[in-house]
Amino acid sequence: MKTVLLKIKHECMKALPPTLFFFVILHIVALIRGLMIKGSGVDLPVSASVLIASLVLGKSVLVADMLPFINRFPDKPLIWNVTWKTLMYALVALVVHYLERLYDYWKEAPGFMDANSLLWSSMNWPRFWAVQILLVTLIFMYCVIAELARVIGRDRLKVMFVGPMPPKHVQASQDV
Repeated sequence: MKTVLLKIKHECMKALPPTLFFFVILHIVALIRGLMIKGSGVDLPVSASVLIASLVLGKSVLVADMLPFINRFPDKPLIWNVTWKTLMYALVALVVHYLERLYDYWKEAPGFMDANSLLWSSMNWPRFWAVQILLVTLIFMYCVIAELARVIGRDRLKVMFVGPMPPKHVQASQDV
């Protein structure tokens, strides 16, 4: 039983960075969408739906990373893996974004095909693609950071980014 709990804890800790990243970027996307449609009367996703989406995307990244074809270019320059992973994750984001819009129309239409044709006829395509461009850019940033962490190590990347942490005995005496 203890090994199962340790495995669950390990998986949760692995899912935390991408989940937090997607939680922040999905809020940024929701804010930008809100600014783009301000005054149109369209409902925006609330933090709870963004949280659920970020949990799904965070776990999806972990599942995708286990697929043999996702880490396709480990021995080439980082741009190869970054570009490949960005493409793969962006395709998933495109499908999720489209399905999210489709769900909004499916609530009003009598069937799936009707909802899809209604979506195609009334979608604000420039806004849709603007959000997609934003998502691809943010996913690219995530992939760059993840690949750097893979190559140089998470601890070294953390030290490079935020600086060395004070030793524990010095930090403990400062907390008093």
